[in-house]
Amino acid sequence: MSLRFLSRFLFPFIFTGFLGCSFPRVIILKDPLSPEEHLNLGVAYERQGNLEAAIREYELAAPQIPRAYLYLGNSYFQKREWRKAEAYYRLAIQKEPRSADALNNLAWLYYTISENLLEAEELARRAIELNPEKAEIYRDTLEKIRLLRQGAKE
Repeated sequence: MSLRFLSRFLFPFIFTGFLGCSFPRVIILKDPLSPEEHLNLGVAYERQGNLEAAIREYELAAPQIPRAYLYLGNSYFQKREWRKAEAYYRLAIQKEPRSADALNNLAWLYYTISENLLEAEELARRAIELNPEKAEIYRDTLEKIRLLRQGAKE
């Protein structure tokens, strides 16, 4: 088959030449998954413990679904990559300032690494105010931060 013949039938695709012997290389330009599907796939990967795959999916979802930044923070937290987790939690808060989960998770991160405890306390308090339905969870974070701060004073 000639290249001219192939290019006519592969016009809807991007034809970039041949790899190896005689197989044309076709690149798909449109992502077949929606942002929601990427997010759900990321959650599935995370549940399986495949954090790298989860992170890739969350990154694809994040531009359209700001909650994905929270999930990216959670994934990096699990990997103990504290600075990346912090950056994504902050981005989640910037994109969704009323995200009580993002506020609480950033507070928990600071508690975990024993840094910025005064800010962590304020973050947990704001989370409680924003989402009273989860107040018990957020209050647990707040109490642990306060205990750690008191221990640091002694």
